[in-house]
Amino acid sequence: MKQFRNYNFDFDKNERKILTNFAKQVLKQLGGDNKYFAEERAYNSILEKLGSAETIKLTKDEYYKLSMQLKENVKFLKPKAEKGFFLKRWLYKSVYLQYKNLIEKYFSD
Repeated sequence: MKQFRNYNFDFDKNERKILTNFAKQVLKQLGGDNKYFAEERAYNSILEKLGSAETIKLTKDEYYKLSMQLKENVKFLKPKAEKGFFLKRWLYKSVYLQYKNLIEKYFSD
């Protein structure tokens, strides 16, 4: 286990767009519920950082919340990308591969 980790990321334009849409989706699902205040605050901060600077500097908490949520979405999307009719499979597979590539590139332990 790494004791000191760098939480600075240089996402390209497409990765920023994917992560921005992902953060917006998570915030929409949380829906202002008070029991998810910490998650909502973290994703608002992530969204703000994705929209502003070149190098994104995440806190440890933001990093782990984002990586865990991405990993959970990949687990959920994998079976959907393999089953169903053609169009549904194609759409899920596209999102699944984008999230999987982000995890492999930036969020693998």
